[in-house]
Amino acid sequence: MQRLETIRARAIARKGEEAFEAAMPAASNVELSELGDDRILSAFARGVFQAGFSWKVIEQKWPGFEAAFHGFDVGRNALMSDDDLDRLLADKGIVRNAQKILSVRDNAVFLSELAREHGSAAKVVVSWPKDDVIGLYAMLKSRGARLGGMTGPYALRTLGYDGFILSKSVVAALNEAGVIDGAATSKKAQIAVQAAFNAWQEESGESYARISRTLALSVPD
Repeated sequence: MQRLETIRARAIARKGEEAFEAAMPAASNVELSELGDDRILSAFARGVFQAGFSWKVIEQKWPGFEAAFHGFDVGRNALMSDDDLDRLLADKGIVRNAQKILSVRDNAVFLSELAREHGSAAKVVVSWPKDDVIGLYAMLKSRGARLGGMTGPYALRTLGYDGFILSKSVVAALNEAGVIDGAATSKKAQIAVQAAFNAWQEESGESYARISRTLALSVPD
């Protein structure tokens, strides 16, 4: 497996040092542990509605989403009724996709369960072992609604969570670095990916997010 310094050198050679640094993830202004679970539900909902749709349109409409879903209050959305669904399906201020709307209810239930089990959903994310990011993502996929693939990880990244993203570019870089051979979907491949990120983090002291972006910049766009 290649060392991170080798991968970083390749990324800088491709992009230039200034562009490389400019592309690194920005530090969050808010501690994830200080966020209410309504903000996690909001981030999950934004990720779900953005999937397969114009991100620009969702961005423009987002104030309407916040209003329509009552500020993404977890308790209120967990009790979404058929009348609530009908109201949302008639609301022109949001994207009126029934399955995605229902995912807000399902993820509100999911977050409510985490809060009952651990005090808050934010506490679960913050306290999750950093050497098992893959495990956290698997939990989101199995217990949440439409949070598999990159949707859940990207949503957490927007909240300041220090995790890696298995984008197409990152997977290509992992192949080039000798970590995996092919996709990163099998259990064996994901164990190898986690071990590689752990080793690179120990080697460099850098965040998982920066390591992830470094990998993405080291291969052709």
